[in-house]
Amino acid sequence: MSARALLISFYSAPKHDQFSSRRTLGSAFTIKSELESRLFPSEKTNFHLARISSSSRNDLARRKSGKVWADVKSERCDAVKSTPESVKFDDKLSDVVLRNEDYKDVSALPWWEQFPKRWVIVILCFSAFLLCNMDRVNMSIAILPMSSEYHWSPTTVGFIQSSFFWGYLLTQIAGGIWADTVGGKFVLAFGVVWWSIATALTPIAAKLGLPFLFVVRAFMGIGEGVAMPAMNNILSKWVPVAERSRSLALVYSGMYLGSVTGLAFSPMLIHNLGWPSVFYSFGSLGTVWVALWITKAHSSPLDDPELLPEEKKLILGNSVSKEPVKSIPWKLILSKPPVWALIVSHFCHNWGTFILLTWMPTYYHQVLKFNLTESGLFAVFPWLTMAFSANLGGWIADTLVSKGVSVTTVRKIMQTIGFLGPAFFLTQLSHVNSPAMAVLCMACSQGTDAFSQSGLYSNHQDIAPRYSGVLLGLSNTAGVLAGVFGTAATGYILQHGSWDDVFKVSVGLYLAGTVIWNLFSTGEKIVD
Repeated sequence: MSARALLISFYSAPKHDQFSSRRTLGSAFTIKSELESRLFPSEKTNFHLARISSSSRNDLARRKSGKVWADVKSERCDAVKSTPESVKFDDKLSDVVLRNEDYKDVSALPWWEQFPKRWVIVILCFSAFLLCNMDRVNMSIAILPMSSEYHWSPTTVGFIQSSFFWGYLLTQIAGGIWADTVGGKFVLAFGVVWWSIATALTPIAAKLGLPFLFVVRAFMGIGEGVAMPAMNNILSKWVPVAERSRSLALVYSGMYLGSVTGLAFSPMLIHNLGWPSVFYSFGSLGTVWVALWITKAHSSPLDDPELLPEEKKLILGNSVSKEPVKSIPWKLILSKPPVWALIVSHFCHNWGTFILLTWMPTYYHQVLKFNLTESGLFAVFPWLTMAFSANLGGWIADTLVSKGVSVTTVRKIMQTIGFLGPAFFLTQLSHVNSPAMAVLCMACSQGTDAFSQSGLYSNHQDIAPRYSGVLLGLSNTAGVLAGVFGTAATGYILQHGSWDDVFKVSVGLYLAGTVIWNLFSTGEKIVD
């Protein structure tokens, strides 16, 4: 370049530089706008654009300082066909384009919106099971003044208590199929509404006569029968495997705390307002829960528009397949020995559990000579022990799994404790001489029973995660049959025998369940 040309370009540089730099920067923003409009025409998208290349920045800097090379030109380019050298995406960001709806400053959100949504679902399920057992155990307290008022025999009381399980039995498998195909949110909401109405109608049915009472209690069982399969379906989608035992333990501890609440408040309500007040007040609480559930819960994390992307990634990366279930492979499921081990063990477990659930206040009243209020209050301690032990067992189980212990070994250890613990403490009841020791034995029996939540109750999601609702409905059907026969049989045994005979049957079934579980159960997936 000649000296004259260089001088001319130097003195004309400020004017040329002003428009050239604007044109260069303008092209970069034009490219950004074209990318947005062509890649995401229907959305307002925020790209994390890569920085302008170092050579382009140096050119701009030189132009602002008045030094411009004669061969520098601003060229128009097609943003779709090619990307200019002055605009490049960083290599680490080029693989993923973040959109506004996926990019959120979590720290700027209030604490209640940062709280993990999966644990909101777990807490709501916990509260549903709290109401479930509140509405169930209130009859075990109210039956004492009711039987005195209507002159019912122990056998009649046994049939009234067992009538709940007639309806509970009908909806176990149906509730599992319904939840796996329709979604757990709607099914659980239906169950809570249904059993709450039936609870409120119980005093009216009792005044009309035994047949009406049997029907209403069976209707209540229909509503509560869908709760466990629906809950199992929801948690199989929302909770990662590493948090499974803890989440299930927390939900099931809602049942135990529901028993505590029901047994604690029922005597006070009966004493002050009469036995019908228990059913009216407990039944009305379901409306509050349903209002929260409808607004906050979703059947799957894929259905929740408010779920933070970080949590969605965690859930979807560590949970089971989210493909909808269109048909149930019944033949395959029923051909697996671990499925039958689960079914039989559930029967053996629930025989003793349901007897203690429905007959414990009567035992305290008849054998330990507690009055109505004392029977309800002392019956609280075993359920408090269960709530603590269930969460302790869940933490132990998840810790063992995280340290490399096989899921099969963990499930067998937890369930063996859940069988042999209650068997041992029930055998001690015939040797104790004081009410305090009897209550302690009951509490220890129920406390060790709660380890089953990390045993057989967690096993449905282990062996058949996609069909966990159906499988729980199947095994819980056997458990409900144990409740039907066990509760009715207890009334018959007490009319012709003693409480020692009642406990001997439970112990025998606990021992049989221990053998079957350890021989045939597994923690590995056997049905995909």
